[in-house]
Amino acid sequence: MSVTLVQGLLIGLFAIIAGIDFWLEGFYIFRPIIVCTVTGLILGDLKLGIIAGGLTELAFAGLTPVGGTQPPNPIMAGIMTVVLAFTTEHSPATAIGLALPFSILMQYIILFYYSAFSVLTKKLDEYAAKAETRKFAFLVLTPTVIVALSYGIIAFLCVYGAQEPMRSLVNAMPVWLSHGFEIAGSILPAVGFGLLLKSMLKAEFVPYLLLGFTAACFIKFGNLMPVAVIGIALAFIEFYRDRKDDEKNKKLQAALDSMKSDGDDDDGI
Repeated sequence: MSVTLVQGLLIGLFAIIAGIDFWLEGFYIFRPIIVCTVTGLILGDLKLGIIAGGLTELAFAGLTPVGGTQPPNPIMAGIMTVVLAFTTEHSPATAIGLALPFSILMQYIILFYYSAFSVLTKKLDEYAAKAETRKFAFLVLTPTVIVALSYGIIAFLCVYGAQEPMRSLVNAMPVWLSHGFEIAGSILPAVGFGLLLKSMLKAEFVPYLLLGFTAACFIKFGNLMPVAVIGIALAFIEFYRDRKDDEKNKKLQAALDSMKSDGDDDDGI
């Protein structure tokens, strides 16, 4: 299947919106689960977008900027995962591995912008000191416009302009190489989820992790919704138990304060 000109333009327009959101971190539209779903909707295959979104979101779940390191760009990863799976008819797991070069390329461009735009800070300080609001606003908005246009142009060129070379390249790959990309793409969600657990998991929550893992692996479900319901139920149990403990602690503290106050009165102090 091919991407039409209108679809390419729509995806480019959505890339502009998601790029602005990623630059400003406002509504988190840039997350892969949303990017993939919208891209699939534009291409007329919403099911593919949702499946690719779930896999890509898991892969990026634990990838966060730490210090000077930057993970691959989630917007291009989401867009190209769906586009590659759509145009080459490969599985979304295979497409994740194939989409990584586009994601890394976009992140290098964003890193270049981070460095290039740093020279504007001195001018911004000058405009702020002189209360030149129009010049200040223009200089603040200019980088955002440049970044947004970059997302739209690169997304359009990759999605529409380069679809035939990409299809030819992927179809020319030997079976063992395609299978290798499929395995790598299947492993990435587990790696992303593992990185997330490494930073978030606490010892007291390990039993819940084991319970969910056991339910997902050894109980025959048509989908993971029952596991999610179990997780929600356990979260409510934990929430209400913590709230009950807090109320008990407050009552105990109030009783101790009252006893201390009464004791001070009896001493006449």
